[in-house]
Amino acid sequence: MNLLIAGATGLIGGLALRHALAEPRVTAVTCIGRRTLPLTDPKLTQVTADFARLDDSAAGITAIDAALCGLGTTIRQAGSRQAFHAVDHDAVLAFARLAKAKGARRFAVVSSVGASSRSGTFYLATKGRMEDGLEKIGFERLAILQPSFLLGERTKKRPGEGYATAFAQLIAPLLLGDWHRYRPIDADAVARALLQAVLADPAPAERLTYDGILALARR
Repeated sequence: MNLLIAGATGLIGGLALRHALAEPRVTAVTCIGRRTLPLTDPKLTQVTADFARLDDSAAGITAIDAALCGLGTTIRQAGSRQAFHAVDHDAVLAFARLAKAKGARRFAVVSSVGASSRSGTFYLATKGRMEDGLEKIGFERLAILQPSFLLGERTKKRPGEGYATAFAQLIAPLLLGDWHRYRPIDADAVARALLQAVLADPAPAERLTYDGILALARR
């Protein structure tokens, strides 16, 4: 399988890239992003691109079988709602359309628990509209992972992250029933599930939260 990956400079995307390079069923990986990674591997090709003008940078990308998308930011990091929307909606859909044009039949993306285009929260509504847009592109298999709070060592520290992690782990045992999907989850498990989502047998579009992500990660 030839993979195309976006978002490898982030927490989940970076972990997914390393799992893909170690996976025998993956023969080649093309990593596309705004900057290159200090990583070399016989399987790996890196392409620098502006996601607002992907067609200008994608000529060298050959036919692929599947794509993984770990693109994402926060409104605080992006600096504005408009900038956040440009990454978590526009860039994701632009990448998905590129993947489809290059032959990808399977696509897996990291979204967020609670994402819905009908949400009254801008963050969740943006994620939901992104998900709706992906469903219209027409992949044979579309896996949308909806994790809650991510546990893991981020490349960029966020203010108050240590306190948030400790609090998330403290309340996790109390999240039962319908609240179970909001449990914090290890980023490496999400990354493994992201890869397994395109390696597994084809299936219709599906959205996976806490339990589904962990089950897929264990395959």
